[in-house]
Parts: sequence; C-alpha cells; structure tokens
Amino acid sequence: MKAYIVTIGDEILLGQILDTNSRFMANELAKMGAETVEMRSVGDAKAEILKALADGFSKADAVFVTGGLGPTKDDITKQALAEFFHTPLVRNDEVYHWLEEFFAENPTRLNVLNQTQAVLPQACVPLRNAKGTAPGMWFEQKGKVLVSLPGVPFETEYLFPAEVLPRLRKKFTDLGVHYHMVTVFGIPEAELALKLAEFEAALPDDLTLAYLPAAGYVRLRLTAKTEQASLTSQFERLLNALKPLSFQVGETENPWSYFAQILKKSGVTVACAESCTGGNIAREITSVSGASSYFVGGVVSYANDVKKNVLGVSAQDLDKYGAVSETVACQMAQGVRRLTGADWAVSTTGIAGPDGGSAEKPVGTVWIAVSGPEGTKARKFLFSRTRERNIGKATQTALTWLVEEILTVKNK
Repeated sequence: MKAYIVTIGDEILLGQILDTNSRFMANELAKMGAETVEMRSVGDAKAEILKALADGFSKADAVFVTGGLGPTKDDITKQALAEFFHTPLVRNDEVYHWLEEFFAENPTRLNVLNQTQAVLPQACVPLRNAKGTAPGMWFEQKGKVLVSLPGVPFETEYLFPAEVLPRLRKKFTDLGVHYHMVTVFGIPEAELALKLAEFEAALPDDLTLAYLPAAGYVRLRLTAKTEQASLTSQFERLLNALKPLSFQVGETENPWSYFAQILKKSGVTVACAESCTGGNIAREITSVSGASSYFVGGVVSYANDVKKNVLGVSAQDLDKYGAVSETVACQMAQGVRRLTGADWAVSTTGIAGPDGGSAEKPVGTVWIAVSGPEGTKARKFLFSRTRERNIGKATQTALTWLVEEILTVKNK
C-alpha cells in the first residue's frame, strides 16, 4: 500500500506550529508495512487543498489529511472534501449525538459553532473522536481511500490507531513492505557502519539497511520488499554482527526503556550527579513509568559551590584540576551515591558549548564517572561542537556505561 500525507493550515507554512502529525502517521504506517511516497503541506485555500487531494489520489492507494476541521470560518477542509467527492454537506445525527455526549457535563458549550462539527460530507463514514469535537472522516472511491483527521496532534494520535489502522488492515491485506528495527547504543554512526561493512556487503539485493542516527544511539532498519523469510534470517545475522554492543530489538519510541528493563530486573538503585547535562539524565530515567523502583534521585550541580557544598567535591581539586576533570567527575558520582544511599551513581561534567572551551578542554569535552560497590571509574569523551548534541550524547553515553557496569558486576 502506498500512502500520501497532506497537512493543511497556514500556521504550518508560516512556521508557527510544528507538523508532528505527518511524522506520527508515517511511522505508524511503516509499522504495518505501508510505504509513504510523499508528504505535503498546503495552506487554508480550497484550490490548493483540491490540488493536493488530486495529486495524492494519482500517486497513492490511501491519502491521509490532517487539519482544517475546526468550527471556525478559516477551517475549510470539509467544504473542499465535499467538492472533491461531489457530495453535499449534511448534518449527521450520529455525530451530533457524539457531541452531546462529549459536552454532557457542560451542555452550554455545545453552541452554534460546535454544532457545525456534526455537518459532514454525506459520502464519508464518520470516525468517532473521543478526544475532541471534530470527527475523523473515511472516504472510499474506486478502490482508494482518503482519511481526514483533526490537526490537533493528540486527537490524531488517538484516532489513527483506534479508528484508522484497523480499517486499513481490512482494506489492504497485502501491504508489501516489511522491515525489522534495532536500536544500537553507545557507538557513532560511522563506527557502526564500519563494524557492519561485511554484513552489508553480503546482503541480498532485495534487502536494504538504513541508519537513523540520534544523540547517543543509532536506529537500524532492515527492509525487504519481497521475501519475508529472507528478511528474518538476515535480521538474525545483523543481531549477531552487532554483538557485543548494547542494542534493543523492535520499535523504540523511548530508547531509555531498554535500560529501564535491565534496571528493573537487576534490583539495584541508581542516582545521578549532573553538570553539563543539566538534569537530562534524570529526565530520561523518569520518562519511563516505574522508574521509582530503581531511581532514588539526582543533583544538578551546575555551579562549583553546589559541587562543593552538596556533593562534597574538594575545593582544592576544583581549583587545581578544574570542574571538567577526572577527579571532580569521580567525586561527584561518589558524593551523590553517598548523599542518596543509592547502590550505583553516574556523573557528568563537561563543556557543552558553544562557549567556554579552550585548547586544552575544547567544546564537547565531557568526563563521565560511574560509582558502584566495587569502586569508581571515569572516562573522558570528546563529542561535538553543538550544545544539543553534546548534552544528548553525554546523556546516552552515561546511561549506557552505567548499565554496562551494573551488568558486569552482577554477572561475575
């Protein structure tokens, strides 16, 4: 199945809001084996919308539209859809009943404008939106499908899996594109590509390996458009080629979930002391439900006074070696472990940039330390010249190393 995605709204073209709907839908479609052939954004102009719909129908089996379904005059998607499918706009009693239920606790809010949300193109099948007032719409014409959804991201993110994907699976039984995903931690894209060079050279022609790098990890997608059996066997080869690196098989919305699973099983507690990462390690850890079973807390010691007065870092060492040093990183990890009573602790201290670097300690220099029952270790890293990438890479490197050390001690 080939898919075509259209986002509607002047605010997108003006850069006033970020289009997350296209990314979300394309990702969900890829999971079920569909291929998105194009994404397109148009303004709130009927002629542009009609042109995009026609283009989508000429290139794809299914067209997905978001935006322009509000009750105000600038939202004209329904009018454009009615014209495109040569069908009148009529009041849908079922949708009006949904609106009554939606506003049951405050009936006065079902005003004249909100009531217009029940007026839809007659040819559509309405899709119930439990998160808002604008229903989704499903159209079929000459074997092809068009789906229109609200522009509000959390409404689309509800409707797409709840109402759209089940219908797509019934409509398109042979989607034709298959893939497996694996997320690899703690290795740059170029180094990973060198490690996998022999694997890639031996891949059959009908399989492709794509690299999707991010700060601290790389997602790999092995894709086949023909024989699934070949994909499965080649994916097993890929996993063997990745050893002994840390990796997580499958779709990974939150890469930290891989480490969270390990920590939950390990039965240990962890803490963090952060300088250059500014609390990002704690944020990643607590982004996964259930983190309270292993994460006891952390200290963001951005200022040297906090390093000294809270974590117990030696003032003499700070003066002699500087905050970005091996000894300070070690003392930070030891200090937060002592302060919280955690079994393990990790610390970061570095120069995130873009300012503050020197010839001896350029931007991107980061010391990371891990402290546990058998002692404290520190490593020096040189990441990049970009602040956001340095914070992200330091965070993921610290988490990867922390978990590796915990597993090493546990498996002795």
